[in-house]
Amino acid sequence: MNIPPSKIPINSASYQTKFKPLLLEKSQNFVGRTFIFTFINDFLHYYNRGYFTIVGTPGSGKSAILAKYAIANPDVLYYNAQIEGKSRAEEFLKDVCTQLIKRIANEGHEIEVPDNATEGSWFLSLLLQKISDELKPNQKLIIAIDALDAIERHSQPPGSNLFYLPRYLPQGVYFLLTRRPFPKEKFGLLIETPSQIHDLAAYPEQTRQDVQAYIRQYLISNPIEYLSLGLTQRQGDAETQRNLNDESFEGLDIAHHFVESDKSHEEFIAHLIPESENNFMFLSQILPSIAEGFYSEPFQRQPLPPGLQAYYQQHWQKMTSEGLSDVALKILRVLTHLKNGECLSAQAIAQTINEDAYDIAEVLENWLEFLVLQRIDTKTHYSFYHSSFRNWLAQRLSSKEIE
Repeated sequence: MNIPPSKIPINSASYQTKFKPLLLEKSQNFVGRTFIFTFINDFLHYYNRGYFTIVGTPGSGKSAILAKYAIANPDVLYYNAQIEGKSRAEEFLKDVCTQLIKRIANEGHEIEVPDNATEGSWFLSLLLQKISDELKPNQKLIIAIDALDAIERHSQPPGSNLFYLPRYLPQGVYFLLTRRPFPKEKFGLLIETPSQIHDLAAYPEQTRQDVQAYIRQYLISNPIEYLSLGLTQRQGDAETQRNLNDESFEGLDIAHHFVESDKSHEEFIAHLIPESENNFMFLSQILPSIAEGFYSEPFQRQPLPPGLQAYYQQHWQKMTSEGLSDVALKILRVLTHLKNGECLSAQAIAQTINEDAYDIAEVLENWLEFLVLQRIDTKTHYSFYHSSFRNWLAQRLSSKEIE
């Protein structure tokens, strides 16, 4: 028996509403990133359709950029694949098509959803074309998808575009995407429409300036008073007051030593910028921990804040989702012994652990989103994307939590 097409209620609450708390969380304490917004606006200006992709390692600020853009442009359709239950292609199609149908309904049309609407991109493409036909000059339909790398690939046939994203786009339709690095041959998009990919790693100086602004903004909003003195508590706490009343502090200009002073601010910022390695997730966890007195010493970083440990645990679960081979364990031991600034090629790793270079490359490819790649003397060299993650892995190895 044929089941008639279902109708999605067009007068229901906006699907954008359910993402609002996430958008506000992702864009909290947002600063800068002007260069990326300029790239986006230029792309929208110069092309009449297309895909714009922001690539970056974990914690580089991709999600915050997209969240900020969506908040500043309420007409943008937003979707986040990292939310539980939202990483499958059929969920994406159901969600986005519902949002599109609501827009069409606002124009006085009613669309029925066929049972096979989530089987491929055909229905999504149909809706995009219908909206494109109704767009006025200079109007645009922009769909933003955060964390494209989080998709469950087994939820759709091999070789198909991620989330069944259309190969062709009608005029006035754009997709803004974010993702971590991944092998193009495994997780690529087959598209025949204008596209740009911007890797945040290609803009270290702009990112460093934004990191500096982020730290400065945090210090203004959350004064950290004990840093320069190395006190264990903030000004006003009983222990701090006892220290300040001690004879050893007589004649000392205390105000000069507190982080409220411009000099102390800048000294702290200058110390934290290289430590951050341009990573906003690291800063978003470390700064509150310092402010809350989590560490007894100004520049102590052990143990890591619980939020950062949980973040790294998610990395580890993804790295070992298909198990940890003997070769992978050997590679892990080599990479966790590297010092800051050091990196190794697959060939060098192969020689170190006496394994086949092809097997090494295969493991590194699976870990690509957690690695930094550098081209040195025609060879690609690898290291983990942040030293604190590398150290976290090293500690797990030394405590035999990884075997």
